[in-house]
This record gives sequence, structure tokens and C-alpha cells, in this order.
Amino acid sequence: METYDDIVIGAGHNGLTAAAYLARAGRKVLVLERSDHIGGATVSARPFPGMDARLSRYSYLVSLMPRQIITDLDLDITLIRRRYSSYTPLPADPTRGLLVDTADDVATAASFRAATGSDRDHAAWQNFYGAMATIAEGVFPTMLRPLLSADEMASIAATDLDAMDLWEQLTTTPLGTIIDGAFTDDVVRGIVATDGLIGTFADLYDPSLLQNICLLYHLIGGGTGDWDVPVGGMGAVSGALAAAAVAAGAEIRTGIEVAAVDTDGGRVGWPGGAAAAEYIHAACAPAVLDSLLDTPAVGGPPPHGAQLKINVLLRRLPKLRDHTVAPGVAFSGTFHIHEGFEALAQSHREAAAGSIPTTPPCEIYCHTLSDPSILGSSLTGMHTLTLFGLHMPPQLFTSADAKDQAVQATLAALDSVLDEPIADVIATDINGDPCIEAKTPLELEDAVGLPGGNIFHRPLQWPWAPTVDTVGTWGVETAHPRLLIAGAGARRGGGVSGIPGHNAAAAVLER
Repeated sequence: METYDDIVIGAGHNGLTAAAYLARAGRKVLVLERSDHIGGATVSARPFPGMDARLSRYSYLVSLMPRQIITDLDLDITLIRRRYSSYTPLPADPTRGLLVDTADDVATAASFRAATGSDRDHAAWQNFYGAMATIAEGVFPTMLRPLLSADEMASIAATDLDAMDLWEQLTTTPLGTIIDGAFTDDVVRGIVATDGLIGTFADLYDPSLLQNICLLYHLIGGGTGDWDVPVGGMGAVSGALAAAAVAAGAEIRTGIEVAAVDTDGGRVGWPGGAAAAEYIHAACAPAVLDSLLDTPAVGGPPPHGAQLKINVLLRRLPKLRDHTVAPGVAFSGTFHIHEGFEALAQSHREAAAGSIPTTPPCEIYCHTLSDPSILGSSLTGMHTLTLFGLHMPPQLFTSADAKDQAVQATLAALDSVLDEPIADVIATDINGDPCIEAKTPLELEDAVGLPGGNIFHRPLQWPWAPTVDTVGTWGVETAHPRLLIAGAGARRGGGVSGIPGHNAAAAVLER
């Protein structure tokens, strides 16, 4: 049997990060990936026959990857910061909208005033996100360090009165209640709320605070909360990590589906082969890992996601009902659709009752406005849209026609804010078929091993030690000393970050 220092299960971006760090430290590393390619959910693909468009197929943006990882591993990755944070057509009157321009505070204030009728919510917006910026500056640098206690994290995160007040609320009070107390306009309240719902199926008043944890992760990336576009698409991120791992001596094998893990012997088996190692790093989802063990390492209820993903290639950007904002501006940030506060709540109620939301909330990203390199020269002038639909849990997709119903309802929601049907500008492939691809949570589970389509592998967790005994650990440890969680299911997982991979490697190297 072949022996290694470390075996990594899964060649997603976190598994590749762990492999690169371990191999650069001189350890003998084997990475096993069930697919015929590396990257996991962090991949680029050409989904439309005959069309040279490399879409970021599953994960879209880089929000949590520390610059330290890029520097440590000498990664050839370029991230583009988007000038416009978001554009939101007003549900009651889509001929008007709210544009958040990070480079022009005066223009943003004027847009708030025109959309809400006063300056109150813009001032509240500045206070809320100013306090979150202070929190992010404190929290984010801790993500690559051993876990702090909750009190230690609070002292680092809340360094002024506004941040102290928001931190206290964020860690004790449901997000819906926080928003109720801070904002008055329904659209503004909804924009804030979406950061707590991306990939998370939760009521905004859920006492578990799952939505609060989600919001924290979505607003601390890089210490600024920015969500960046990777040049070349998501495949460039996983490709750079794989190159770093291989250059350092790691061995990557694709087309290998692990069938069993023996933690006592450090043995990993698959049809027709096996290998052993001092440490095993599970960069797969915890639920997948537990299925490979005699005794579960993580446990807990089956996780589920809550999103519909739609990828589209357009002949050109569609016209907006709001003629005061150019489509190239509106679509260059996050384009919110039907994401007012009450609309989000109504859609959650419908989905929780087992029905596809009547008008699904969603948001859209147009990566080609930031990075046209993902299109071949034959597609000059065209654009990609990647759509993330909220409140679409897997239980909604058990019937044969549910996916079509969800896609049509989502596209109808988009049409409601456009001056022309989106179908009129969707490109066709060489077979004459519309260039549109949709993935439900169940399809995400089948394609990239996300249990129930959960993009975080399991519910996100607060980024500090849950008990006194775990202070100083890395948030990757399991009940089995030789088995570590190196994927998004680790504490401080979720998003495209590399943080769990770094921390799994660090836990081994410090020993």
C-alpha cells in the first residue's frame, strides 16, 4: 500500500490550498478527487455548445480569500473590485431604482433620497456599514489564526461605540429585528437582509441567528466586505491553486471516488486501490465524510441549500425600465430583483409551505463587464449573466416540472424590471438552442457533492471557539485525531476563501 504524510479528499479550492501548504512544507501529499477535473464548485465551464464562453459555473465571486494565501502560495490570481456595489429596481415602480456607487458618496446619497424620499435611510446605511467595516477590520485577520474565545473576538471586533453596539445586536438579536430598528424603507431593508440569506434558508427573525452568521461572513471579506471578480473566471482560482500544489510536489489524482476511511489506520480506500497517511484532510462536505466512516466525525441533521443557479449568455445587455441608469452600470454590481424586505419574507413563507415562490427573489452578476477575457473573440460584445435565486430549498424540486416552473417564475421576475423580455436577448448555441443553464439544489448535490445543494457544506458557524476547551484550536479538528475538516464545513468555512484548507494544514504543521 502506498503511504503518504497527508491524504486530501477533494480537489476543490480548499483541498488544493491544504495540499499546497503541506507540500511546500516538505510533506508527501496525495489529493483524491472523484470528478475527472479539479476545482469542485470553483470551476469555469463552457456549458453552451459551440460558444466560447467560460462561465464561473457554480461559485461566482471571491469574497473571503485572504491576500496572505495568495502571497504565501505565489498564486497567479488577479481580483477585480467592482465600483458599483448594487442596483435595485423599486418593486412598486421599476422605472426607478437605487444605485450604490462606492466611488461617489454624493451620487449614492442622491439615489437614496430619490428612492426613499428622505436622507434618513442613507444616514442609517452609512452608520450600519461603517460599524460593519470596523468589525470586518478586526474579525477578518483572525481567520488564519487559532480560534479566539467569544470575549476575545468581541474585544477585537468592537473597537468603537458604534461597532460595540452592532456587535452586541448581531450576536444576540435576530437580523430582522436589527433591520427593523435601523431602517424604514422596505427596499433598503431588503438589500441589507439579502446578505443574511445568500445560500441560507432562514426566516429573518429566526432565534437561531443563522441569518446573522451568514451576514457576518458576507460582510467581512478582506476586511472590507468587497466581493471581487477573478480574472479568467473561477477556474483561474482553482487552476492557480492546483499549479501551486503540484509545483510543490503534491500528487493529484482525478476520477477517484473514495469509498471508505479508516481513521485508526489512516487508510483511505477506493475501488481498486488504497493508500495510508499520517493525516487525512476531508475537503469534502462533512455529511459526505460521515458516510465514509464507521463512526460519524461530525454528525448533525442533513444540511440543505436554498438557491437556484441560472447561467445565461446574452447577445447584449437588456434594456431597463429605469432609463436613468445605463444597463452597463446597473449590471456591473449586484442586480437585486424582488428583494424588498416584505418580498423576501413572503417568498420564505411560500417556500417553507412547500411552494415555489410566486415571484422569486434573486440577484444577478455580469462578470463580462469586469472581465471580458472569459469570452472568446467570436463573442465580442456579448455578455454573461449568472443568477442566484434565493429561497429555493431542495424539497421544492421533487416533482418533474418543478425546475421548469422555478426557472420560468425567476425569469418572469427579471422581466418585470426590464423594458424587453430577457428571452429576446439570450444568445443561441450552434444547435439553435437558447444559451441558458439552470441548476437546482439537488443537481448541485449530484454535480459537486453539496449535500442538499448547501453551498457552505453545512450551516455556517460563528468564527470563534464554541467552548473554552476549543480556544487555540484551528476549527478543523474532529473526534478522530488524525482526521481534519479541510473544506467549507470547517468552522470559518463557507465562500471561496481557502481558509479551511490553510487552517487544516496549519493544524498539522504546528504539531
